[in-house]
Parts: sequence; C-alpha cells; structure tokens
Amino acid sequence: MENKNIRVRFAPSPTGGLHLGGVRTVLFNYLFAKQHQGSFIVRIEDTDQTRFVAGAEQYIFDCLQWCGLTPDESTVNGGPFAPYRQSERKAIYKQYALELIEKGYAYYAFDTPEQLEEKRKGVPNFQYNHQTRRQCTNSLTLSPEVVLQKLANNTPYVIRIKMPENETVTCHDMIRGTVDFNTGLSDDKALLKADGMPTYHLAVVVDDFLMQITHAFRGEEWLPSAPIHILLWKYLFGLDKMPKWAHLPLILKPDGNGKLSKRDGERLGFPVFAMDWTDPVTGNTTTGFKERGFLPEAFVNMLAMLGWNDGSGQEIFSLQELIEKFSIKRIHKGGAKFDYEKAKWFNHSWLQQLPVQHYVANVKPYFAKAGITITNDAYLHKVMELVKERCQLLPDFVEQSSFFFQHPEHIDTASIAGKWNATQQQFFVELIRNLELATTWDTENLEKDFKEMAAAHQLKPGELMLPFRIMLVGGKFGPHVFDIAAAIGKAATIHRIKHTLQLLQ
Repeated sequence: MENKNIRVRFAPSPTGGLHLGGVRTVLFNYLFAKQHQGSFIVRIEDTDQTRFVAGAEQYIFDCLQWCGLTPDESTVNGGPFAPYRQSERKAIYKQYALELIEKGYAYYAFDTPEQLEEKRKGVPNFQYNHQTRRQCTNSLTLSPEVVLQKLANNTPYVIRIKMPENETVTCHDMIRGTVDFNTGLSDDKALLKADGMPTYHLAVVVDDFLMQITHAFRGEEWLPSAPIHILLWKYLFGLDKMPKWAHLPLILKPDGNGKLSKRDGERLGFPVFAMDWTDPVTGNTTTGFKERGFLPEAFVNMLAMLGWNDGSGQEIFSLQELIEKFSIKRIHKGGAKFDYEKAKWFNHSWLQQLPVQHYVANVKPYFAKAGITITNDAYLHKVMELVKERCQLLPDFVEQSSFFFQHPEHIDTASIAGKWNATQQQFFVELIRNLELATTWDTENLEKDFKEMAAAHQLKPGELMLPFRIMLVGGKFGPHVFDIAAAIGKAATIHRIKHTLQLLQ
C-alpha cells in the first residue's frame, strides 16, 4: 500500500446536530489516514437545499475541533481540490449525468410531482424502476423528437440511472468481505434534480473521483446504495478507480434493538450529539457530550471502542495510540450497543489519567454557574486533585467539592443524632479548644491530634469521624476528612464544628 496516496473523506450534510455515529465515522477515517501518512478531507454535501440548516456547517467543524480531529482539506482549510462544498460545484455534475445518458445508462424523466403522487396512490410502495419506468413519462417512453422539444421548452426533468433488470453487482467490503446485490431490487435513483443539483448518488461518485479518494468509510445504512454507486463508477470512470469501501457497523440502542437515535437519548437521559445543538427554527437545544461534562479525550476513546478493539483487552487509548494500533481488520461486523455508564467510565478514567491543569479551565464555568467564585487557582487545583477520583463528569467537581469554597447549605444532622451522646458532645467542644491553640495546620498533625484526643476520651476514632465529616462537608461524602480540614483552614473548620453542635442541641 503506497501510504502517501491514501485519501479519505467525511462528507456530512449540514442539516443539524452531529450524531456520535458521525463522529465515529470521522474518527475511523482520521485514524486510517494518519496511520498511513495520508490525507483526511471534509467535504460538505449540501446538494439538498430543502434540508439545509443555517449554522450547521460551522457546528460540524466546531465539533471536530473539540475532538481534535482536524481535517487536512475542507471548506475551512482549503486544499488542492477546492471547492469542498458541493453547492459550489454544481456546474461539474451535469456533464457526467449527460454522459450517462449518451452511453445509455441513464435517462430523462419528465414526470411531474403530481403524476408521481398519483402513481403512489395507485401502487402501494411505488418505485420508479425497471418494472414501472415504461408506464412513466421519460425519454425511454417518449419519441426522440418529443424529448428534444421538452428540453428545448425547458420542461423540468430529473436524470435517473437505468438500473439493469437482473445483474449481480459485487461489493468488496474491507469489513464485510464480498457482498452481492441483484440490480433488479434497486430503483432508478435520481442522479440530477430539476434544480440542476445532483443527488447524493451522483455527487459522491463524481467528487470521490475528482478528489482522488482511495478509501471510503461510511455507515452500513449506505450498503443498499452500493450497487448504484458501483455501477456509476463502472459507467463513468472504471472500477479500477473506485475507492476501497468499509461499511461501518451501526451504533445501537442500549438494548441492542435498532439504531441509536436522538429520541433515544432524550428518552433515556443521555446525549447522542458531540456538542450542544440549538435548532435555529424551534430554538430547542439538544445536549451534547461536551456540555454534559465529557473530556474530548474520553469521548474519542469511547467512540473508538464502539465496534473496534485491538485484541489486547486494553481500553484506554490516547489519540496517538489509536493511530498506531487501529486496524480495519479489528472492526466488528455487528452493531455496537451504546452504554452510557461505560461512556462515563471512560470519562472517569481520563479525569484520573490527566493532570487537573489540563481541564481546570473546563471546570471553572460549572463553579460559576453554581454561584461559586474562584479566586485562587492553586487552591482549586489542590481541591480538584483531592476529589477527582469521585468524579465521572466535569460538573461532578462542583457537587463533590463545593464545601471547600463555601459553608455547606445543609448539614445532615439526622445521620449524627441517632448515636449522639454527651461524651461525643464534650469531645468536640474540647476539639475546638485544641484547634484554636494549634500552631501547625496540616493533614498529618490534625489526624494525629484527633486520634490522641479520642483515646483520651476512651472513644473509638470511627465513632467520631462520621460526625466530623458531616460537620465539615454537610453529608456522608468527600475525600479524607483531615485533608478537608487542612484545606479549608482553621477558622472554617472551627466555625463548622460550632455550627453543627448548635444544631444538635
């Protein structure tokens, strides 16, 4: 394989949020290209202007930037095969559609939308194909003179591929092996629409040829379109020019029953988009993984493991490790169930692996949203190191550490009161006096003095630790209690003990 010639592409339509399945397609393209020192191209397929959504194209590139999957060529980066937006390439496609007509592989279809609607009413599941094309208004049923007249009169038309009635088309897929199709099962797809825009089927083949794409990764939902695309390659450019294909397995609902959708995420309470997407028409925002509190390293790592592994049992991979170890042979044929708890596990693992300095800037906005002002970055770093093993998502840092920055709003005295007695009360009264006289204030000395006092009162430290924790934190959670006391300082520690003792009286 000549590495320097590897060229892969991701070709999204700018119609809305970027589904995690789309990002995984980007990732597998990217990994394959970088492993072979090739080029990764992003081409915007906006030929269906009725589905165009303002802001969606920029959103796609924002998502890729967050993930660290930067294209080598795109509408943003430019490149030797510009333009990379199909609507700007409109003039290119018609010549290829006309070439297909000249060769007898396509035809003009003049049927009006009303005529086609009538057909659909009369024939259940009507398809424009080798069985029905002879009952329709097209250049196969009209005389050449009539066809020329209609063209001269600018009668609206589409150009359709003329699918053979009963041929076997073979797709050699890098994941699935050899897949055979009977052409008689495919309809005569439109290639060029009445507005002069190509459909996906024509545009993807022409652009892949002109942009010298060598390998095409796409979701398995495109497999039924393979015979049309293979025939277009055969008719226009020759099969030896066609990219090698890999149809990626679907990302399935958590129960494995069908493809994961945005609706599933809304129903089950987890994101399916990379980043927040706000519909410009409705104003509704769909939550993304980024805003839910995922690190891009974890998101990318999680996606790689949906349908692929390296066979070693390793699960935590950096992007560079994925580039080194990725192999198409290790992509599964079957769909991969999405597991949100596992996704959070990946994020938890990355929070532990990375230094807090790497993501502290991403955590600060969550504190601000909770009304907590951070004035000391060094203190914040220290606190985050203490609590990070208890955090799965970035917002968890606020929940797990707010008491380091402010007095707890609620003290869970109910968890203390049941076993509270006069001896314990007296212990904490004396603890306050000792703490007031303390000349050193660190974890080790605080713990030593606390345990010595407990022994003097003939109390087990275990009986006192939970009340002490609740006094400082407000509840039964948080890191090592003496680390907390050392961090919040003498005044806050004493104040919180006094406040809880008053509540217990």
